[in-house]
Amino acid sequence: MNEEKNNNSIHEPGHDLHLEHEDPTIRILHRIIRIAVKILAILMVVVIVWGIGDVIYVLYKRIMEEPFLLLSISDIFETFGAFLAVLIAIEIFVNISMYLSTNVIPVRLVVATGLMAVTRKVIIFDFDKIAPPYVFGVAAVVLSLGLTYWLITKRT
Repeated sequence: MNEEKNNNSIHEPGHDLHLEHEDPTIRILHRIIRIAVKILAILMVVVIVWGIGDVIYVLYKRIMEEPFLLLSISDIFETFGAFLAVLIAIEIFVNISMYLSTNVIPVRLVVATGLMAVTRKVIIFDFDKIAPPYVFGVAAVVLSLGLTYWLITKRT
């Protein structure tokens, strides 16, 4: 029964693209979309590798500046932001990979990735430079995504 429940949660209507659709035009369009998604997966790996290179370069540049081998708090937060950006790119790649292997859009993983992206933004906030309405807006987004994630995971 658990396996049946998991299969039902994976194959929700409107979240999948079957290659064996009855309409030949739709089948061709689904194949084109799968090719596009594979191209996106390749590009995402390029972005991840580039992001890692960027983190290494920025970190190297910061620790070589005066004062030598010391990072300020803002440098640390910028480095955290760069690390989290790479982790978000990896999550997006996982989303793409999961879609390619199952033909299903992984809604829970997409929401979790969105929550991680917003969390990254919160971590690198410079509260001296942002207005309170912006903070309240981001708080509303975090609350909404958190509630959505909780509801999705509670349902499965």
